[in-house]
Amino acid sequence: MKKTHFKTFTTILILILTLLCSQQFTSLYNKTNSNSNYLSVHFIDVGQGDCILINVNDYNLLIDSGPSTARNDLLNYLDKLDIFKLDYVIATHPHEDHIGNMDALIRKYHIGKFLAPKATASTITFENMVTALNDKNLKISVISTGSNSINLGTGTSITFYTLPNININDELNLYSPIIKFTYKNISFLFTGDAELENEKFLTDNKINLKSDILKIGHHGSSSSTSEVFLNSVNPKVAIISVGSKNKYGHPAYSTLNLLKNHHIKIYRTDLLGSIIIKSDGSSFSISYQ
Repeated sequence: MKKTHFKTFTTILILILTLLCSQQFTSLYNKTNSNSNYLSVHFIDVGQGDCILINVNDYNLLIDSGPSTARNDLLNYLDKLDIFKLDYVIATHPHEDHIGNMDALIRKYHIGKFLAPKATASTITFENMVTALNDKNLKISVISTGSNSINLGTGTSITFYTLPNININDELNLYSPIIKFTYKNISFLFTGDAELENEKFLTDNKINLKSDILKIGHHGSSSSTSEVFLNSVNPKVAIISVGSKNKYGHPAYSTLNLLKNHHIKIYRTDLLGSIIIKSDGSSFSISYQ
């Protein structure tokens, strides 16, 4: 009888400890992801493309969606974060590696506002995105310089910088807005596939680009990230969203050397997977998976 009681007690104790450990893990996870005083920025690994999720004050903002080849990985990633709504979705420009999954996201999630530049592309990917928007009765809000009426709650500010007077025949990358996002004392600069011309317009006009974290333009191509621009931003950290062994040779050695010479810490999705930056508004931490 004593042995039986001991075994029963031991079994119950193990079950209680298991439950307590599970509850502690869940509590920590929820504290990190739902605390309104905490910011999470996910540079999601979508291979050769861009996809960034900002979560703050219970708002979700998505910048680009990566190529269609990453569809399952992207949807699974968002599912694991329990994403059920996207308050704002931004398509920086209509290249497949940036809008390849927009149709799926539009159909799956409630979207509050969809933003894109006044640019079109004669591709199935672009047509699929427009069809999905029409099916959901969502209109495209054309991106212009300014806040574009985006509100991510207390302690945040967001400003778009666009290149004026773009010709319809110009390279689509030029339509990419450069977006400065600030949460309290921590700032990010998101660049899409902005080119040297976009950067020069901002530096020539003495725009305050100073940011702690810089998403390197155009996957680290040599057609982005001039030294003048980098000096203006003066980041602590550089994020490069890029596919492993891609055919374009991204990121360029010249870009990597420039960052290293400026002693900027580099994080790459092709080497690390998805990169997550979390902040309380005064400091930030970086993890990857």
